[in-house]
Amino acid sequence: MAKLRIGILFGGVGEEHPVSVKSVRNVAKHLDTERYEPFYIGITQSGAWKLCENPDEGWEGAGRRAVLSPDRTAPGLLVVNRGRYDMISLDVVLPVLHGKLGEDGVIQGLLELSGIPYGGCDIQTSVLCMDKSLTYLVVRAAGIATPDFWVVTPDDKVDPDELSYPVFVKPARSGSSFGVSKVSRKEDLAAAVRTARLYDSKVLIEAAVAGSEVGCAVLGDDPDLLVGEVDRVALTHGFFKIHQEDSPETGSENATFIVPADIAPESRVLVQETAKTVYRVLGCRGLSRVDLFLKADGTVVLNEVNTFPGLTSYSRYPRMMAAAGFPLGDVLDRLVTLTLTGEAR
Repeated sequence: MAKLRIGILFGGVGEEHPVSVKSVRNVAKHLDTERYEPFYIGITQSGAWKLCENPDEGWEGAGRRAVLSPDRTAPGLLVVNRGRYDMISLDVVLPVLHGKLGEDGVIQGLLELSGIPYGGCDIQTSVLCMDKSLTYLVVRAAGIATPDFWVVTPDDKVDPDELSYPVFVKPARSGSSFGVSKVSRKEDLAAAVRTARLYDSKVLIEAAVAGSEVGCAVLGDDPDLLVGEVDRVALTHGFFKIHQEDSPETGSENATFIVPADIAPESRVLVQETAKTVYRVLGCRGLSRVDLFLKADGTVVLNEVNTFPGLTSYSRYPRMMAAAGFPLGDVLDRLVTLTLTGEAR
């Protein structure tokens, strides 16, 4: 039987480029090459597309220039070869990209134009989940609690006396805690807003939620959803920002991941069921990670949704799925199968 040809996109021009590279290297270790023929397509931080033998060190310089064809009558990968383009057909694409221009609907739009089936959420859900204010509005309408929040547009001025502290100030459309500040004094609010605006013109101010940070990995398409074991992020200080640390592979500076989470059985069920509800309400497909706060009274509050969560060796999503009996190789198999069967329906 012929192997399935999988295009695997990684890198990107956003701030989460290094995280994506680490994710794809872990994917490469777990992908079943007896079943799949991978084509690694790296996007450099300057925006050049490169077809690589593998995503190891030096891929930027060794790769050949390549782009996805947006022409549905000639779908596939166009690779520059001695001044001409060769076409490589692809059965499916996995966009192992995080953050801006990867997880926000932009790449998904190109893939829709190409007509090539792709894993993960579609354009609409990617846009919706990337903007935390829109995410909150939709899930609130479904009866799910979110933090109190205020949107700050470029022309808005914030009166620090109108807020109760602490608050979190963050870019509305970014990830991995880039540009996020915890503000405990009104004197620090303006600087936090300026920091967030380095990453997005739209800024969110959120009331702090007292509770444990927990998460749930979700895999599948509605109505058939699998969930991983719930995890808990135990912090010694500050807030969770592992992807900005120097060597997260050897351990976080302030966070420990407890999988399965050390929470009551009824809380575990609540987190998993809430995660599935959020996933369905937002229209997620393929995979996503739903992060929540578990409060002392046993209720949960949505934190955020990652539509293509990190798949690095230290990432939460693969840890939660592995703890539930689904190692990353199995997750990738299921994601490819879901993608192809979904296109066939």
